[in-house]
Amino acid sequence: MQQGYAGDGQGRCLGQTPIRCIQNSSRSVTLLMTSQTVTPAQARAIRRRLLERVADTEDSHLTVPPGAVGWQAFGDGVQIKVLHESGSILSYLLKFAPGARLEAHRHPLDEECLVLDGVIKVGSRLEVGAGGYHLARAGTLHAGISTETGATIFLRGAEPHIDHLLV
Repeated sequence: MQQGYAGDGQGRCLGQTPIRCIQNSSRSVTLLMTSQTVTPAQARAIRRRLLERVADTEDSHLTVPPGAVGWQAFGDGVQIKVLHESGSILSYLLKFAPGARLEAHRHPLDEECLVLDGVIKVGSRLEVGAGGYHLARAGTLHAGISTETGATIFLRGAEPHIDHLLV
């Protein structure tokens, strides 16, 4: 192990804040650079490893394993699973049983929808299958959503409320 490196010998900065990791790793780079000639390719590789170490120490990502959050009822034949909430924006899944329907509703914010499996019908004119994307703009009236076969969709937008439905 190089003198001045405070990692675990595997290139990770365990138990350190990102700033401390950078400081300690920078000392290692300085020691390495003062003791030998470093090519530009080596310098890029050192920088890449340093940035990877810093990224490994930060808790800036959120991962929700499949079984970590339970499904809850959200209307007749529709279930909801909230993945993340940030202010007034929600990331969530809706699972539709075969034949399920959500009535027409309004969107206070833009809502993005990605169909993960199955086919949904938006109103009477539009069908969106697995891999398809649909954007409902803020303030618009969104036609009802139905499915004959069942579907799972990912949505990102305002928190959904049953009382937004126009029934």
